[in-house]
Amino acid sequence: MKTGIILTAPDLTSMVATAKRAESAGLDSVWTIEFFNANGLVRLAAVAMATERIQLGTAIAYAFMRTPMLAASAAMDIDELSGGRMILGLGSGTERMNKDWYSMPWDPAPAPKMKDAIGLVRAAFAAQKGGGLRYQGTHFQVNIPAYNRPNAARDTIPICLAGVNKGMISASAAVADGLICHPVFSRTYLAETVMPRLVGSACKPYPYIITSIANSRAEARDEARRQIAFYYTTRLYHSILDVHGWRSIGETIASAFRRGDWKSMYAAVPDEMVDAIAIAGTPDEAREQLKQWAPFSDHVILYSPSIGMNPARLQENMNAIIDTFRK
Repeated sequence: MKTGIILTAPDLTSMVATAKRAESAGLDSVWTIEFFNANGLVRLAAVAMATERIQLGTAIAYAFMRTPMLAASAAMDIDELSGGRMILGLGSGTERMNKDWYSMPWDPAPAPKMKDAIGLVRAAFAAQKGGGLRYQGTHFQVNIPAYNRPNAARDTIPICLAGVNKGMISASAAVADGLICHPVFSRTYLAETVMPRLVGSACKPYPYIITSIANSRAEARDEARRQIAFYYTTRLYHSILDVHGWRSIGETIASAFRRGDWKSMYAAVPDEMVDAIAIAGTPDEAREQLKQWAPFSDHVILYSPSIGMNPARLQENMNAIIDTFRK
């Protein structure tokens, strides 16, 4: 199984150092994230310049907070810088992210717009050798007669789409090379909801697994538990819980969050949920737990929790992930 790691180091220097450590350890990929104070594509360019072999991905870059043309040109730049190692992962973000963080309009049914955005990115890559770029989609239209891209590393790159609910998962199957799974996907949700919608497509899932490794099993599980609770404060993700009959747990978490009752919020996550969603334990336990994800993909992305963790422990955990899964 191929293994990747999300680069959530507390500062940019540490992020690049972590990527280099992952490459030296034989991991297969490193991935940047994006937030209101972090540009995932800029960060990935820095990693591209500091590494030689490892695959580079965004998990994810926001699709609607920038135009598809800007996403395409950034991906072309990183692919050229890295000698053809780029994987472009795009996601819609939530309504709050679009409107409150970036002052962008929100489409309550974003899947058609996302499919159109990926169509434009693919068209831009296909036009790199010249002849102009003309794209007429429902949401995006481009006309650049002089378009070309000298020194392109590749004619195309893998494009992944992040999805949680059925509409975006189906959109991923229709137009993407991969589905970036959400960190709170359980294996049951993958088996019963995700995988059936990818059947017959070229789209493969990239499980995005909350991973905490420590000599203390209890410490590792508590770190994973806090991260799971944090995500389930957002009701958009509660549909994942339905396959387990856990919708009431999500409501308990969301209610505790609204009250500011962090202790109750974390305590609401049962051990069964940690087992279903995360890798958490000692290094030996983590290696055994990873095997449970093998039926779903040949390439997983490991993600350190951050909720309630100080920067030193966050970096320690990323180092532990790399060392545990080195090849």
